[in-house]
Parts: sequence; C-alpha cells; structure tokens
Amino acid sequence: MKIAVLDGYTLNPGDLDWNGLNALGDVKIFDRTAPDAVLQNIGDAEAVITNKVVIDRAVLDAKPNIRYVGVLATGYNVVDVAATKEKGVVVTNVPDYSTDSVAQTAIALLLEHCQQVGHHARTIREGRWTHCADFSYHDTPLIELRGKTMGIVGYGYIGQAVAAIAAAFGMKVLVYNRTREKVKETGAIAYADMKDVFAKSDFVSLHIPMTTETQDLVNAEMIATMKDGAVIINTARGGLVNEADVAAALDSGKLAGFCADVVSQEPIKADNPLLKAKNCILTPHFAWATGEARRRLMDVAVNNLRAFIAGKPENVVGK
Repeated sequence: MKIAVLDGYTLNPGDLDWNGLNALGDVKIFDRTAPDAVLQNIGDAEAVITNKVVIDRAVLDAKPNIRYVGVLATGYNVVDVAATKEKGVVVTNVPDYSTDSVAQTAIALLLEHCQQVGHHARTIREGRWTHCADFSYHDTPLIELRGKTMGIVGYGYIGQAVAAIAAAFGMKVLVYNRTREKVKETGAIAYADMKDVFAKSDFVSLHIPMTTETQDLVNAEMIATMKDGAVIINTARGGLVNEADVAAALDSGKLAGFCADVVSQEPIKADNPLLKAKNCILTPHFAWATGEARRRLMDVAVNNLRAFIAGKPENVVGK
C-alpha cells in the first residue's frame, strides 16, 4: 500500500519514529504540506495520513486512488466526511489519546492565572526580590481555589478529568453536557444547564467540539450573564469564542482572565485582539503534545491503518 503522511512534523519532530507505519507499506512522509502542494504530495497514495491538512471533496475527486484517510487527532473537521462516505473512503481518528495531557494543561492555565508563577519568576530574574525591602512580595492578586465554583461545559473524557482535579482542589463543580445521563453527580460535582454554568461559576472551562451550533458560544451576550471577575479557560477549539468580545470584556474588567491553548486561526494572527487584551494567557496549541500523548497517538494511528488493511477498521468516523 502507498501511504502519504502530509504533515508529520507536529506529531514527530524527531523524538519518535515511523517504523510502525513503514512496516505497512511504501511511505512518503512530509513534515508539512502547503495548500497548493496537497495533490502533489498525495501522489498516487491509497492511504492519506493528515493532522491539519484539509481533505475535501475537490481533493477526493482529484485523487480517486484514496481508499483511507487517517486523522492524527480526535477532531476530524479537516475531512469532508460526507464526501468520503459517498466515495467509500474510510476515515479514522484517534480518540482519547490526550485526555490527561489536555486536562493537565487546562489546570496549568487555571493555576497560572491564580498564582501568577511565571510572572513572579520573571520579576526575580529581573532583580526585584534581591532589592526587595521585605522577605516576600506579590504584585498581582493571588487566588485560593478551595470553595470556588468551576464550570465545565462538555463532559467527555477531558471534561471529566478536569472536573475530578477541580474537585480535588476543593472546588464546587457545575457540569453541562448535552447528554445529562452521562453526568454522575457526587458531593462536589452537580449537573446544571448551560446558562447556570456560565452564570454561577468563578471559572468556566470549555470541552466541547466546534460545530455550527457552538461557534461563538462565548460572546458578549453570554459573558454579560457571568459573574463580574469570572475567568474562561479554553483548551477545546478557538472558534467556540468570539475573540473580540472576550478581549473587550477583559479590558473592561468584566472578565478577570481568559486562558487559552487555542485560537480561531492558527498560527495566531498578528491582529488577533487577544494579543493586546489585559489578563490574557495564551499557549500555542500544545496541550496535546506531551511525549506520552504523542506516542499514544502514533501507536493508535498505526493500529488504525493496520486494522483497515486487515479488513477490520477501527475508530471509524462518519459511519
């Protein structure tokens, strides 16, 4: 089988290997594929492996040899699933490989907002503590989490992991999920409708997919219902948030913080309003990228293709 990996660098910048994939066929690996090079790099491959390179109807029409598309991610919005279904092309994804890593990042963003570790570490290197008249200082508010309310929007694997950590901190956790039955209430964790999650929480963490219904979910209207001084954490998809509305709420003081690992256009554009907003912590969509998570991703991606070749595909989407 001829296999084309279109954007392999983010998964494997050199610390992993492609041996498992190489054992399955004739493999061509491209670190990156520009939009105008997609057809060229696919060539006559029957299996295409992609992370963020779009495989749409035009690509599928131009490349009838494609029988399989393996997405190196959980989300598969880069693939036109309706077109692949029409053409009998199998599409697979890699679910649940980064749950612990993304949950860890959501909590890291939460803690950075509350304790401002990075900021104070920088001031020490700048000489602030050396020349301080007192043994201790801080120049931002420091926040204790016990007793605060964490709102979780979306209760899949990652939402559940974040909720468990928040509860361990002594926080009250309010959860909204489209399917209420999946939320097992405990002493610390309770179900609430989405409006109440936003209205009653000190912190709101987003863990839902990006769809036409959820785009711009966090907008000026929703923010207006939140507590003054609330904080939003987004490790899901940038398009869930209207960034101009969030920036305005930060600058006005309505929101005390916005912490995100994702933005609407990635890499982030120089004119993104969040870059100049107050109390905004951004990281470069790296929550998924721990070594452990990437090794799991590689292993499952290889197993997905192996299962397809064997005629028993796994992790198929768009059935």
